[in-house]
Amino acid sequence: MNDLRLPSEDRDQSPHTGWTRAHWEAVAEHWLLTARRHASPDGGLITPPARPSGAGIRSDGIEGFARSFLIAAPLLAGREADPHDHAGWYARGLAAAMAPEGPDRWGRAIGVNEIQQWNGTPQPIVEAANLAFGLAICRAQVWDRLEDKLRDQTAEWLTHHCVKHGSDNNWLLFTAVIEAFLVWAGYDVPGGHAQADVDLFESWYLGDGWYNDGPISPTTRHGNRVDHYNSWVIHPFLWQWYQMSDQPADRRDQYLRRLGEFADSYALLFAADGSSLHQGRSLTYRQAVLGGLWTAGLAGVGSAAAGATRRLASGVLRRFTLDRGVGVDGPPSLGWSAAEFLPMCQGYSGPGSPYFAGMGFLGLAAPADHPLWTEPEQPQPAERADGVGSLVRTLHAVGWVIQSSDGIVQIANHASDHVVDPDTGLGDPHYASVGYSTHTAPGVGQAWAEEVDGQLALVDEWGRASRREGLRGTVTGDGWAASWFRPRMGGVDVPGARVVTLSVLHQGSELRAHLVTAPAGWTVREGSFAVAGAREPVVEGAAVVDGAAAAGGTSVHGSGVTVDLVPLHGWTGSGVARYRGDNAFGEHSATPYLTAEIVPGLPTVFASAHRLGRTAVAPVPVSVVVTGDCLVASWEDGRRDEFILSELFG
Repeated sequence: MNDLRLPSEDRDQSPHTGWTRAHWEAVAEHWLLTARRHASPDGGLITPPARPSGAGIRSDGIEGFARSFLIAAPLLAGREADPHDHAGWYARGLAAAMAPEGPDRWGRAIGVNEIQQWNGTPQPIVEAANLAFGLAICRAQVWDRLEDKLRDQTAEWLTHHCVKHGSDNNWLLFTAVIEAFLVWAGYDVPGGHAQADVDLFESWYLGDGWYNDGPISPTTRHGNRVDHYNSWVIHPFLWQWYQMSDQPADRRDQYLRRLGEFADSYALLFAADGSSLHQGRSLTYRQAVLGGLWTAGLAGVGSAAAGATRRLASGVLRRFTLDRGVGVDGPPSLGWSAAEFLPMCQGYSGPGSPYFAGMGFLGLAAPADHPLWTEPEQPQPAERADGVGSLVRTLHAVGWVIQSSDGIVQIANHASDHVVDPDTGLGDPHYASVGYSTHTAPGVGQAWAEEVDGQLALVDEWGRASRREGLRGTVTGDGWAASWFRPRMGGVDVPGARVVTLSVLHQGSELRAHLVTAPAGWTVREGSFAVAGAREPVVEGAAVVDGAAAAGGTSVHGSGVTVDLVPLHGWTGSGVARYRGDNAFGEHSATPYLTAEIVPGLPTVFASAHRLGRTAVAPVPVSVVVTGDCLVASWEDGRRDEFILSELFG
């Protein structure tokens, strides 16, 4: 039953979205009261009905409690009123969780006698961090009011987890923030290693405000794990660490500069309608994409005005709430919209996992008289971009090129592939594609197995496709980026195969070119973006084409989005791959693709134009001339690009 009640819109204060702090509080209250319906009798576990995670159902219950507390904490910190007694409710639940013999007793992570209870998982480390993060936000409202015995019990439980060693990625920040909170609250932490962990994590800094989520691969200067974790864990937890720990002023200032740079570049990844980039893992966290932006707003860094930050954030919350129905008629599902969509979720995600969206409510920690809530809304970057046609920016340190045009934001991805070891690792559809956008999602399931959307694949005589796994190098320039890889099948390199891929984003289109070397017996295929919706997408022009520079192309329309794929050089055939149940954006999906034969062992150039739009897609604004491996692109506005593809990587 939908009992979400929203106040009237205020178009004077918020001319773009109509949403104010009152709307945020209403959604937060609704989510918290809905969570209570799925709590245990004593309130120490919150377990909505859904597929259990790999960590087990009790771990899922702790997730539901600790992650929903991420919503309650800023709500409590930013206002005096607490009409539903969230502070008291979570305090009572915490007491049940810490009771030594109680039914809600929280176990401990790996390394103690209770290991069987956790199926060998270290997952409680994460939830301990979420609890500590929330307690730091609302210390005066919850922590300081706990009875001494409960504070000590909770501190002892937190201490157990903060001295553990989690994964060498953002987990280092979980234990660091737990330790910082405990020290800040007056407790000793024997065996703590927070300083060393933060030092290590800081060594993974890439630039432009972005961090690699783990050790940087030696095969590429950019690293290979870049995604929304920068916003929903890395920057919020680093900010908390620097808030609570005693650090030199120059180091703290360095971090704040990085946070500001991150917020400025990350804000470019949101469409004006509130859609966020669909790339990376743990996407069921949804609104948590706002964590880094709220963090920058609270810290007072970055170039965006407070009103622009709130406008962007309210657009995202409104999009997930009103357009997608997330958390309206029940707890947030494992998926992207209101409906469950398990194929996009990881095995570590369970019923309580989506409550990490609470990180997206962090702005509520600012009081009602803070500029984040009092300044009138101002346009976000995507709106300013659409006013002039398009906006393109290269994140050189990340290996992405961002383009905002016609209400859609897309990226050309030439660094992030989530493969730690390119020689042995496997790919992931949410990292391996050349392109991602705010209005399309990569195909999973059978669609991923067939390697069509966002891929340049070699296809053998049995129809099996190679994968783009383990990028070996990246170079970037003004509005363009390139990478190279060795196509792999079954975790093994295709003998003698090599692909150099170039993306140039300009005038609302992407010119995508490939220099392909392959042995005999293979054909080459390139897929564009997958368009999805409740009904089968409409296809126009999906006919076989003739000639090295065939005219025309294929258009796919669905759910207000159109993708055009136009062959520019080398391609001799085209088609559309259709799937059902393999896309987070709708039951039916379709991806246009191009095909060609290749001369064995001879490097060959293939070029195409890809264009995404909300409205009718106009003819692509670029033409190419290819001589050997030299590509010259001429754009309608007079821009001219020239690349010798074989020399991009020596």
